[in-house]
Amino acid sequence: MLTEDVYEIIDDPENLLYISSVSAQELVIAYNNKNLLSKYWKTADEMIVSIERDYAIKILPVGQEHVRTYARLQLNSAQGHKDPYDHMVISHALTEHLPLISSDTRFPYYRRQGLELIEN
Repeated sequence: MLTEDVYEIIDDPENLLYISSVSAQELVIAYNNKNLLSKYWKTADEMIVSIERDYAIKILPVGQEHVRTYARLQLNSAQGHKDPYDHMVISHALTEHLPLISSDTRFPYYRRQGLELIEN
């Protein structure tokens, strides 16, 4: 469930919305492995097309500059944060200087490295 503040951000037509291709990949994996979101889309491909077309969310590709940010990222080992997908999404947001919306309790750690986190 989205907080009211996050819903307002997402609902504001003045805001451009992005998703990392890493997050899109995670959605495809979840869809294919667990049939998540299947009541809305018949295939994982339909889901990905719908993200951009129906929800006006641009999928940003990962490039070398994002991987380099990941290579320099100081990981949150105190909380045992070992998820490479999370690390790449954080690196993507850091590199692009984009705020990241997340409810993950391990993400605030990365604020000291420049992450602009909007907690949901």
